[in-house]
Amino acid sequence: MWSDVLDLEEFYGSTLGQTTARLLRARLREVWPSVRGENLLGLGYATPFLRPFVEEAQRTLAFMPAQQGVTRWPREGRNLTTLVDEIDLPLPDRSVDRVLLVHAVECTEQVRPMLREIWRVMADGGRLIVVAPTRAGFWSQVERSPFYHGHPYSTGQLAALMRANMFAPLRQTRALYMPPTRSRLAIRMAPAMERFGQRWLGRFAGVSVIESGKQLYAGVAERTQNQAVAAVRPKLRIASSRNAHAARSTKDGEAPAS
Repeated sequence: MWSDVLDLEEFYGSTLGQTTARLLRARLREVWPSVRGENLLGLGYATPFLRPFVEEAQRTLAFMPAQQGVTRWPREGRNLTTLVDEIDLPLPDRSVDRVLLVHAVECTEQVRPMLREIWRVMADGGRLIVVAPTRAGFWSQVERSPFYHGHPYSTGQLAALMRANMFAPLRQTRALYMPPTRSRLAIRMAPAMERFGQRWLGRFAGVSVIESGKQLYAGVAERTQNQAVAAVRPKLRIASSRNAHAARSTKDGEAPAS
């Protein structure tokens, strides 16, 4: 189930939402320290996390699924957002280098076709980051959270999902250890809670962040025969009856044996 774009915009405009965006942007920067000269695509509701990359990337696009809705972004300058069908992206093959999925994998009812479509438009050697809510974290259980809607994933499930759709997981980390509360004290303590959570809380993070590469080839194991067994195995001959042999001889112009 997709969240409504107006609800997402309202959340990320709040103090809690701005803090959430800062914490996640810091984690994304660790995974992608530079995107200079590359084409970057954000799918879902990725605009709060794309801004640090806009100045570096050669081209930045923000695609929002039709069931979610679309808003203009950024407020100043040329609009970079467009409304799309997530399983039919209006891009040619191998046209983007980096793809960021936020509020997408857990929401779509067509996760496999969507990931295959991303594989199609991603350049060889491209990188994909998926941000998805975790099962054990508070962010998937509290209704005011933007990660409340949809299907949460464990870290193992998320990695398996990538492998099943021709992506090779490269790096996995977590973020959002603070609870989704509007408490001013909790918001002020958010950076310290994030550092503490990274060190001690592990699986209780609010979201998983996984980077994957486009997998071009799948290995197929070839079963070989044991040479010693093959050497002693007799050659097979096709058995035939005498009548069939006689019929073939007659056909070839030979007299049948008496």
